[in-house]
Amino acid sequence: MSLLLALLLDALLGEPPARGHPVVLMGRYLAWAWPRVRGFWSGALYWGLGALLFTLPALLLDLLLRPLGLGWLLLGLLLKPLFSLRMLLLEVLEVERALGKGLEAGRRQVARLVSRPTGGLSEEEVREAALESLAENLSDSLLAPLLYYALLGLAGAALYRYANTADAMWGYPEHGERGAFAARVDDLLNLLPARLAGFLLCPPGLWPRLLQEARKTPSPNAGFPMGAMALRLGVRLRKPGVYALNPTAPSPTPAHLRRGVWLAGAWGYGLGLALGILLEVVG
Repeated sequence: MSLLLALLLDALLGEPPARGHPVVLMGRYLAWAWPRVRGFWSGALYWGLGALLFTLPALLLDLLLRPLGLGWLLLGLLLKPLFSLRMLLLEVLEVERALGKGLEAGRRQVARLVSRPTGGLSEEEVREAALESLAENLSDSLLAPLLYYALLGLAGAALYRYANTADAMWGYPEHGERGAFAARVDDLLNLLPARLAGFLLCPPGLWPRLLQEARKTPSPNAGFPMGAMALRLGVRLRKPGVYALNPTAPSPTPAHLRRGVWLAGAWGYGLGLALGILLEVVG
C-alpha cells in the first residue's frame, strides 16, 4: 500500500516543498563535500559518508514502521520524495510552451532538463533533448527508485536516489577521477532499471532495433530508454556530434512531444501501479 499511496501523492500533488526535501538535502551534502574531494579514493570516501548519512536513517525507519498497522501510510509519505513523475511531465510540456514564445525561451527551458549546452540548439534539437530527458528520467527518476524500494525497502530507494544525485553533480567526464566513483556506482545501479525501462517501453517487435540503437550512446544505460522512446514515437533523437538514435526517422514535432508526455505518464503510473499491486500480492 505504501507504494500505491506514494504514486497517488505524486499524481495529485507532485513534489513536496524544497525545504526538507531529501533530494535537496542530498544535493547540499554533495555540494559541501565536493571541494574536499581530491581524487578517486577521497571521492569514494565522501560518497560513502553521504550514502551512510541518508541510507541508515531510511533503513531504521523502514524497520520501525513496517510492522506497525499504519506504518504503510508513513512509508508512503517517506517514499514519495524519492521518485518523481508528475514534475517531469510538466517540465517537458513546458518546453513546448516555451518554444511557442520563441526559440530562446525554449532553449532556456530545456536547459533545466539536460546538462548539455543549449545555446546553439535548433527548435527540433530542443524537442529532441526534451524527449531524451523524458525517456532517461522514466528510468532514473521513476522505475529505478521504485524497483529498489520493492527489492530493498526505503533504504534501497534512498541509496539509489543518493547515487543518482551524486552522479548528476559529480559524475561529469571533465571532473576526471574526482567524480569517477560516483559515475561508476550510478552506472552499476542503473544496469537493470535502464534495460527494463527500454524493453518495457519499446514494442517487442522492435527489440532487435533497440539493442542496436542503445549501443550508440556513450552511457552504458541511457541508450535503452532513449532508444525505446525514439522507436516507439518513430522520431530521431540525437545529441549533435555524439550520437543519433533512429537516425532515418523525422525530427519530433509538437505533436510527438505531447504524445511522448502522454505515453510517459500512462506508462509510468501504469507500471508503478502494477508494481504496487505485485508487492501487495507477494507481501
